[in-house]
Amino acid sequence: MSDNFNSPESVNGWNNKSVVTEFILLGLSSSQDIQLFLFFFFSVFYGAAVLGNILIILTVITDSSLHSPMYFLLSNLSFIDVCQATFATPKMIADFLNEHKTITFQGCMSQIFFLHVFGGSEMVLLVAMAYDRYIAICKPLHYITVMSRRVCTILVGVSWTIGILHSASHLAFTVNLPFCGPNKVDNFFCDLPLVIKLACLETYVLEILVLTNSGLLSLICFLLLLISYTIILATVHQQTSGGTSKALSTLSAHITVVVLFFGPLIFIYIWPFESFPIDKFISVFFTVFTPVLNPMIYTLRNKDVKEAMKKLRTRHVGSKQVF
Repeated sequence: MSDNFNSPESVNGWNNKSVVTEFILLGLSSSQDIQLFLFFFFSVFYGAAVLGNILIILTVITDSSLHSPMYFLLSNLSFIDVCQATFATPKMIADFLNEHKTITFQGCMSQIFFLHVFGGSEMVLLVAMAYDRYIAICKPLHYITVMSRRVCTILVGVSWTIGILHSASHLAFTVNLPFCGPNKVDNFFCDLPLVIKLACLETYVLEILVLTNSGLLSLICFLLLLISYTIILATVHQQTSGGTSKALSTLSAHITVVVLFFGPLIFIYIWPFESFPIDKFISVFFTVFTPVLNPMIYTLRNKDVKEAMKKLRTRHVGSKQVF
């Protein structure tokens, strides 16, 4: 290790060029029978995630009754969920049928980048959706004025901008790390903490930077969400009797999605760089199950969306009968 740091290609202990050109993904299981089962299992879930979210996007676009700020933000959440499900899941499904599960260095860096872009963007977008509900419930007379199309577009733009900057800050130092030998990642995609640990240098400071970067963004978004929903519930409770239950009924879908998204993050940031068997389940939850659950939650708990989907299906069936 010391010879590596003292070589001519090394500057202050950092190699100018990484020796590793590809990483080996250990995946979810080494059993062929289990991998075959997981191939069909995740193929179904991935298809459901993509089709479910695309259906919500099409429903919002085609139904004029859903042309409102809340559903505009919901359709953007569905788009992020499609991206979140697609950045790693198709390769994971294909790798179940491959004996050698490898990914190029460039592919690994791309996965890290897109994971944090979509994850960061979704966190900020959930805050925007909470703000939308706050204005709608606490300041209904100003809702049309405050939540204009321009404001909604800005909120979506800000969510993507923060996600990209958040991810770029991670990638800026990760891509230049010296990887001189170890290349086995104990997951089905390139998870940043696991990849950093493979670098040929002391990674303690880098681990703290990653934890601070991701943890700070997550904490800020979570606190904003907590404050928003607390104010909403308190305001409605003061205005009407039984207001708390009414507000919970209105916000149940939003609160459920927030809990499902941020719940696992608590575990991740308590032991960010320790490896546990549950880590792979959390990775699967974020990349596969969450994109499936979000459209189900918003559809099952929202009469307007269900009615709009029925109209869309009726128009589709009617057009097929004409031809």
